[in-house]
Amino acid sequence: MLNRSIKIHKFQKAMSFSNSSSSSLSLIIPHASHVDPQELSIIRRLDSCKSTRELKQVHSYIIKTKPTLQTQLIYTKFISICATSYNHTDLSYVNAIFTQVSNPSISVYNAIIRCFSRCKNSNDSFTALLFYRELLVKGLVPDNYTYPFVLKACAQSRALSEGQEVHGHVVKNGLVLDLYVMNTLMRMYAVCGVIGAVRKLFDEYPQRDLVSWTTLIQGYVKMGFWKEGVKVFFEMCEANLRADEMTMVVVLSACANLGDLILGRRIHGYMRDHNMNFDVFVGNALVDMYLKCGDADLARKVFNEMPVKNVVSWNSMISGLAQQGEFKEALNMFRKMQSRGVKPDDVTIVGVLNSCSNLGMLELGKWVHAYVDRNHIKADGYIGNALVDMYAKCGNIDEAFKVFNGMKCRDVYTYTAIIVGLAMHGQGGRALDLFSEMPKMGIEPDSVTYVGVLMACSHTGLVSEGRKHFSQMSRVYNLEPQTEHYGCMVDLLGRAGLINEAEEFIKNMPIEPDAFVWGALLGACKIHGKVELAEIVMDKLVKMEPERDGAYILMSNIYSSANKWRDAIKLRKALKEKNTKKTPGCSSIELDGVVHEFRKGDKSHQKTKAIYILLGEITDSSWPVRDEQDLLEMSKSSRSLLLSSIHLAEAGGLVV
Repeated sequence: MLNRSIKIHKFQKAMSFSNSSSSSLSLIIPHASHVDPQELSIIRRLDSCKSTRELKQVHSYIIKTKPTLQTQLIYTKFISICATSYNHTDLSYVNAIFTQVSNPSISVYNAIIRCFSRCKNSNDSFTALLFYRELLVKGLVPDNYTYPFVLKACAQSRALSEGQEVHGHVVKNGLVLDLYVMNTLMRMYAVCGVIGAVRKLFDEYPQRDLVSWTTLIQGYVKMGFWKEGVKVFFEMCEANLRADEMTMVVVLSACANLGDLILGRRIHGYMRDHNMNFDVFVGNALVDMYLKCGDADLARKVFNEMPVKNVVSWNSMISGLAQQGEFKEALNMFRKMQSRGVKPDDVTIVGVLNSCSNLGMLELGKWVHAYVDRNHIKADGYIGNALVDMYAKCGNIDEAFKVFNGMKCRDVYTYTAIIVGLAMHGQGGRALDLFSEMPKMGIEPDSVTYVGVLMACSHTGLVSEGRKHFSQMSRVYNLEPQTEHYGCMVDLLGRAGLINEAEEFIKNMPIEPDAFVWGALLGACKIHGKVELAEIVMDKLVKMEPERDGAYILMSNIYSSANKWRDAIKLRKALKEKNTKKTPGCSSIELDGVVHEFRKGDKSHQKTKAIYILLGEITDSSWPVRDEQDLLEMSKSSRSLLLSSIHLAEAGGLVV
């Protein structure tokens, strides 16, 4: 008999039928007294199968020893079990079985359609629609079990036009008021991005359940209408419908994208008030929300309280901390992850490499690269891009280029990472050569790529090349220049001594110049000793960023270079009176996998006393270490102490 026991399984599935062996999907079995005992025996054996492999073994047994049992009833049972019991079904095998059923009923078609509709492969899911057309041609009438599977296949294969056609069939067959059919219809439109149709169906529907509300919320969130999604959630609460855990995951995702910490805390409070199950999915969503809303402390608290953590949990913390600029904390979290025996995945590796890039931790970055090679992970895509970026930012541009050359699949991010890296290392010619290679590979540059290209032109003095590429941004690729691009052009012109042209360029900008643009011009004034212009630029910067000390310091240096000591002292005094503190110089070094950070006047290091003593010695003209050979002959501890001293000196602005 038809199994009408329907359960709601999370928010992604509008309906799902019981998997019990005693009532397989849509299987019509005659009363036991009218069934051959041998057939009943085979059916019982089929019910006990736990995989397609075991099913095939029973099938082989029938073919070899009981050919008379290759009946329509048995084959129908085969299809029914495949449709309800196994997540990874051999579709070609199921299709072959289906061809053995001479006159399949609507229940058999429902089973075969279900098998194909749950496939993630769009081609396989679209095959379910072909079975649906076949049953229509044969004159069979679809029922309320057929349409949810067919609509799911439309969603899986993003077949909107076919879904709209099925929608028409639903109306014609009088199933427009069936709750489960309508929920899957809403989900189909949501997956295909037609949020207006989802809302229309929802508003016109006489009855709604949790799936209906969640489908609408998810549709809004998926399309980027986060505020609307949250609004619908509160409307659902006002309708006295209690959300489940999976609904909350969607709502928390909206809060994370909005970056609204107050709203996120309110949603968290709702979950506590309703004693919701704190499973790993909810925990991960909370951690992600708090990190994206800028509250790393609450994210850590939620993470530490999670009873169960998976690799996604650790990745949320590592990537989230890195996005917040807490790179040391991100790496500490990675070390804890390793100590817990959790195996990192691609997302983990990218997050760790990103942190290594920003901290200059080349040794740890090399270890991650070795881990990638050792575990036969392809250094392509995100991982390859992260490796290129890490090596470039950590000063090893040759290794970055080696990774780049070894990548079989390159995208715009790959080229951007190596172009920016080469530009940073003063290899503008190589950067521009790679940029010219992109169109040949069918890859279009983005706005970040052009930042790298203009940087390359600036650092190598290629003024005409820079002008050409800046013009091509909008003319060829329809990319509107942003302040970063204008700043790069000002820097390019300023470095080349074209100060007047740089001024004129700023005056003709279609957007208001920001601190980055004026800062580039002030830097050019320092290079070429343009004191009067520098004073004008400085006034603009101070008005824009009154709390920052950069303009004061740079202007003071300009005065000093021009021997205007009184002006320099006057400016320093004004800076002091404004209580604007100079950002202390900072330098860092990686030793034995640990980053040591030094700031001017810093005495927090555990070896501060020894470092300062050694710093005094190396500034003495009698210091014996004068070349690389002397350094190599030192003991490991002495060499570490020396390097630490040098970095402390760099932080304090001393010349060693």
